[in-house]
Amino acid sequence: MPSAFAKDLIVYLSRSHNTEAVARMIQTETGGELVALELQKPYPENYRATVAQVQMEDESGYLPPLRTRIDNLQQFNRVFIGFPTWGMQLPPPIRSFLASHDLKGKTVAPFNTHAGYGVGSGFEEINRLCKGCRVTPGLSLQGGRERDGILFVMEGTKAEESRAQVRQWLSRLK
Repeated sequence: MPSAFAKDLIVYLSRSHNTEAVARMIQTETGGELVALELQKPYPENYRATVAQVQMEDESGYLPPLRTRIDNLQQFNRVFIGFPTWGMQLPPPIRSFLASHDLKGKTVAPFNTHAGYGVGSGFEEINRLCKGCRVTPGLSLQGGRERDGILFVMEGTKAEESRAQVRQWLSRLK
């Protein structure tokens, strides 16, 4: 099982831990190295304040500086990139990661959690920003709905359903 995906990196951004849970499922199946993206200056704890900040970042094209830096990218063949849908777009920290890390020649496998509206333009943006990469079809799973106070949902039956979808997706990537 893990040997089929030797040299995998799983990079993710997660606010309410749903994307993190999916990233951990991928790690369990692949044996890949797991890395959480962290900002130099974290987003506010308050959901509405974060939404307002992200909207300003999206409008201005601002790329928030990351604390996370991956210096050993050359050892990875495949990079899984996980993110929540924010404003129906790719979150600015994922854009920061892609702008600051050269993934040319890599296979990039995007995955996403969302609040019921889908991935938005996230996978399209990954395709556009990953020049010189082979981008696989993405996996998008419904997570929580933070604006409604529904945070972490990747447990119990939902976790089992998501794990099955992760396994199906990974089998198609082989």
